[in-house]
Amino acid sequence: MKFRVERDQLADAVAWAARTLPTRSNQPLLSGLLIEAQDGGLVLSSFDHEVSGRVETEAVVEEGGRVLVPGRLLSDIARALPAQPVTVVVDGSRVTVNCGRSTFTLPTMSVDDYPTLPQMPTSAGVVAGPSFASAVAQVAVAASSDETISFLTGIRLEMTGPVITLAATDRYRLAVRELPWVPESQSIDAAALVPARVLADTAKTLAAQESVTIALAGSGQDEGLLGIHGGGRSTTTRLLGGEFPKYRTLLPAESNTVASVDTAALVEAVKRVSLVAERNTPVRLHFTGDEVSLTAGGGDDAQAVESLDATVDGEAIDIAFNPRFLLDGLSVLEAPVVRFAFTVSNKPAVLAGAAERGADPSPEFRYLLMPVRVG
Repeated sequence: MKFRVERDQLADAVAWAARTLPTRSNQPLLSGLLIEAQDGGLVLSSFDHEVSGRVETEAVVEEGGRVLVPGRLLSDIARALPAQPVTVVVDGSRVTVNCGRSTFTLPTMSVDDYPTLPQMPTSAGVVAGPSFASAVAQVAVAASSDETISFLTGIRLEMTGPVITLAATDRYRLAVRELPWVPESQSIDAAALVPARVLADTAKTLAAQESVTIALAGSGQDEGLLGIHGGGRSTTTRLLGGEFPKYRTLLPAESNTVASVDTAALVEAVKRVSLVAERNTPVRLHFTGDEVSLTAGGGDDAQAVESLDATVDGEAIDIAFNPRFLLDGLSVLEAPVVRFAFTVSNKPAVLAGAAERGADPSPEFRYLLMPVRVG
């Protein structure tokens, strides 16, 4: 096998495929990157029995073939090569990478023993790449990192007609985002629980694509598989099992107090007052009149207090939040104003974005946050 490719194209393609390589595996072959050279270009793939990655890139192929090479090593090498064309030659059990005056020789792995990659499922519909990346990033912050409760480490995708709803929760907060898409069938009604880390990484790397196809295995296919592809790049992932919480029942239908605060100002204020908050210590917020007061610390320890202008409609309310969880929600709000909707101080608050203080919130994104009980 022999081919020539531009350095940036090779580095970009290798980085995309290598991102799904397992960090640890008792099967050394799964750390390999499969390179297939054929007329018109290359196909680079990776697979760990759960997640697969595949990317196509242009190349001048003098001799076709397939080879399996150490993936992370090739990724490091491709990224470090000088900005010149790269020639790759396979000779027996060795791969030689030449670029300018740099030459690397890598061992090959048994391509015949490499597992067969899953086929891309049937397309369910198409969504705009930038919107999809934004939506996934907004809900991913609420997904759990506790692998012992695997179904909470996922993002639930609900595909109903022309709308996709994404939801994630770790039982302390819940993020829900709706966005439009173009389904293959307007009568579609399907759901999938996708590993949040995989979905967030894939959506982010496809954010520049005008359109991204979401594919879901149907009857007779490899059920329990979701595929995402766009711009010659594809990912498949096994879906998570378990029953995702009935999250819609958690969103309160009414509120006793509604408050609006400038998002950027609140972010900076929370960051400042939480400097004196020890681990697992909340930040208290007191909404009344035309301001919100933030307090952290107290007693014999350090203390911080800061006030901000706010528009408050309803009864005054004191409530406390985990500062990291609060900042997570504010950071993905994508709106100049955050609107809080409260029932009582010991019940969850719902955060949403608004164009200005006192304005109606945007219905696309909601972030429900459990308060912290304080004495």
